[in-house]
Parts: sequence; structure tokens; C-alpha cells
Amino acid sequence: MERTLFEPEHEMFRESYRKFLEQHVAPYHAQWEEQNIVDRSVWVEAGKQGFLGTAVPEEYGGGGVKDFRYNSIVTEETTRGGFSGIGFPLHNDVVAPYLIELANDEQKKRWLPGFASGEIITAIAMTEPGTGSDLQGIRTRAVRDGDDWILDGSKTFITNGINADLVIVVAQTNPEAGAQGFSLLVVERDMEGFERGRNLDKIGMKAQDTAELSFSDVRVPGANLLGEEGMGFIYLMKNLPQERLSIAVVAAAAMEAVLDQTTQYARDRKAFGKPIGRFQNTRFVLAELATETQIARVFVDKCIELLNAETLTVQEAAMAKWWTTEKQVELIDRCLQLHGGYGYMKEYPVAKAYMDSRVQTIYGGTTEIMKEIIGRGLNL
Repeated sequence: MERTLFEPEHEMFRESYRKFLEQHVAPYHAQWEEQNIVDRSVWVEAGKQGFLGTAVPEEYGGGGVKDFRYNSIVTEETTRGGFSGIGFPLHNDVVAPYLIELANDEQKKRWLPGFASGEIITAIAMTEPGTGSDLQGIRTRAVRDGDDWILDGSKTFITNGINADLVIVVAQTNPEAGAQGFSLLVVERDMEGFERGRNLDKIGMKAQDTAELSFSDVRVPGANLLGEEGMGFIYLMKNLPQERLSIAVVAAAAMEAVLDQTTQYARDRKAFGKPIGRFQNTRFVLAELATETQIARVFVDKCIELLNAETLTVQEAAMAKWWTTEKQVELIDRCLQLHGGYGYMKEYPVAKAYMDSRVQTIYGGTTEIMKEIIGRGLNL
């Protein structure tokens, strides 16, 4: 089914990004996986070529175009190449809206030029060791001290956590105010008391730096409060749909890539004297997966249209997130099975996709949380 989402300028952007990946990522990604972190230079190169901050206003060095289709192209091509270590989607899709929409003029001048150039790598710190998807259970706390905030607490599973120069921290600033008691504080690299723990050893996405962060009496200037005090939870609820759609974009692209790889494998691999694709079971399995992949693609593309029109609902984003990621995990598992023993070998892309995909149903809100959000929206 032909995609109608993109205009010619988007396809030119896609071609440019593919060339960037071929030249500056593909030759090094295996090494980055061994090191468990990507080289910061790839961020600077991506910024130089205009792949970071496409929605950042031009006056701050960005692309000046608020169009999630550009974000989705970066995510799709990164996913299709298996370059799971690159944290560009987190930077562009998740952090950018907070800085663009909430930062005041002084903050934008301080942070956005480096954001767009790749010299400032960003992260957002929500999850804590004891909270997981329960954002209202956050215990990291900030208390006023004159014009500053004193921040204490810890976060875990933070994408870009080692490389990050700027971290948006969700903190409790008024324990008595319930959901209105959370604020967003921007912690910068060299602030005293801000420490990074180990680069977490994951089963997949090995090149992506995922860290534990700790804050011990970190003095955060009042000028680093992002948005209004007490509005943090509301800001999160507003921006989480885009984050969840970004994860669904990964899922749809991964499904397409692995299905293509497996279909080709079924043409080439022979058993009992003929390609395994000629066996009815193989054809039936691939027919089912091709159908589900097409459904995922159409739904995700529609959600991108709705996001651009600012009409994508929380429930629709949750639907896209849980269904596509569950289908992604299922598809890759079934494709690995069709590869037989070779599917268990790391040298085959399906094996890497299998390990990289498993977290998709967990981060950004688990499948169970997504279903709860949708269920509440049904007014049962």
C-alpha cells in the first residue's frame, strides 16, 4: 500500500539522512556497541547536517519547521539500519517539545543553539528505582533555598544518561499538592552534587548509554525552572503522547525491516531441496505478519497526521504505542523462528532486532499502563 504521508521535501531529507547514516554511523556502530556508548562526534555531525532540532526556531540554529514527519524519518531510518545506539529520537521527539514550548527567552538562548548543533546532548529523567510507570510516585524532591532549588533523589533507566549535558528532571516541589506538586528542573553537566552511576548493562540496545543518575544537594538556579512551578505533571501528560508515538514509529519501521529481511531469507534458504518460502507454513506465517505490518503502518501514519494537526488524543497515542510494540515483539520472534538456528546468531540482523525490541513494550509506559489509559477513556 503506497504511503501518502510525505512530500518531496521529506523524501529529499530521508535520502540525506540515509547518506549520513552510511558515512557516519554504519562503519562505527558495532564498535559503539562494544563500548556501550556512541561517540559524541556523531551528534555534532548530525547537528551540522541539520538532523537535530528540526522544530527548533531558526533564530536558535534549528530547522524552524514544526513537522513530526521529519522526526519520523530520522527514527525510521535509524531503526531500519539497526542503529539502536543513537539517541536522536529521545533528543528530537521527547526533549525538544519541553524546551521549545516551555523555556523562556533567556533559557532558549542558553540551550537551543547547542541542542540543534549537537554540542548539547539532552535527556529527561522521570523514572526512579521504586516508581517505574507510576509518575505520581516520584520521590526526587526539590526545596526552595532563596532563589535556588536544592535537589535530592535518584533516577534510573535514563536514555542518553552518560552523554547528556542537560537533563530535565521531574521533581516533587510541593508534597502536599498531589499532582500539582511536581516541577521540571534543568540540571546541567557540571552542577555540584550531580553524579552519574554506571552505564547500565542491557540485553539489547547496547550502544545506547542508559544510566542511573543521582542528585545530592544539587543547587539548581531558579533560572533553570522549566515552565511554571507545580505544572510538571501537566506538562508530562501533554507531551507523553508524542513520546509514545515516537516509540510506535520505531515499532512500525522495525516490523517492516525484519519482515523484509525474513522474506528474503525465505527465498534464499533451502531445506529438503527447495527454498523454505515454498512451504505452506512459511507462506502463511509471512502472510499474517505482512498483514499486521501493513495495519501498523497505516495506523501509525494516521497518528502522525493527527499529531501534526494537534488532534492526537492521549488514548490514541496509547493505542498506537501498546499495539504496535506488542506486534513488533511478536513479529520479530516469529521471524527469528523462521531463521532456525541462524536466527540465534548475533551476526544475523534478526537476532539483534530481537534483543533491541524487547524494551519497546516497557519504556514510555508499559503495555498494561497503556491499556489502563485507554480503558479509563471509555467511561466505563
